[in-house]
Amino acid sequence: MTERDSYAPGTPSWVDLGTPDPAAASAFYTALFGWEVNDLGPEAGNYRMCMLRGKPVAGLGPQMNTDMPPWWTTYISVASADATVAKITAAGGTVVVPAMDVMDAGRMAVAMDPAGAVFSIWQPGMHAGSGIVNEPGTLCWNELATRNPDSQAAFYGAVFGWTASHNGPPMNYTEFQLDSESVAGMMPMEGDMWPADLPDHWMVYFAVADCDAAAARIQELGGSISVPPTDIPPGRFAVVADPQGAMFSLLTFSPRG
Repeated sequence: MTERDSYAPGTPSWVDLGTPDPAAASAFYTALFGWEVNDLGPEAGNYRMCMLRGKPVAGLGPQMNTDMPPWWTTYISVASADATVAKITAAGGTVVVPAMDVMDAGRMAVAMDPAGAVFSIWQPGMHAGSGIVNEPGTLCWNELATRNPDSQAAFYGAVFGWTASHNGPPMNYTEFQLDSESVAGMMPMEGDMWPADLPDHWMVYFAVADCDAAAARIQELGGSISVPPTDIPPGRFAVVADPQGAMFSLLTFSPRG
């Protein structure tokens, strides 16, 4: 199912980018993914809606906290932002931005889990989330990278009702499930491949038709490659960054047999 008009509570539903240069970011992602980027104007803080086939697939806007690097944020759909904020604090998380209305689009809050990974919650109003997923140029996965997988699994289970399905060696990957459906992943930051100063974080994956071609295009557009195209069980992925330094991942799904 690629077109969506609703998300069950506890499901990642939206991503957006805070960037120091929204105009340059708009040009980059338009060239990379074929998005049409619309500025919603001063009344919306010049937030920009990224569209594909007339449907919203991501957002971007001015970076609010310039002490932090530019970053793609994962939003998790909830039935009540206020009730979820209470669960976050009870489970040991921190509320960074209290629950607030975003005009008639919905109600949101920004939070930090006990290990420091930042995420947002979204109580939908007129805006449910990404209108297309799992197609080239759209969101296809959200993944927590952490050095504390056991405690993180407990936190997200308490807040969103996720259960942790462990895949075991060699990657020790975890799939977070909701009603037996995988909704997000968790990767332990183990070994030398992870910089020692890299904090726990949520990574956003965008689907592409050809991971190698997309990675090459990113470099042509002034972006960079952190992890070159690599085969993994779901397909072929790469970790990249836009010209302003915001990191994200690409994924080309393997053909189904």
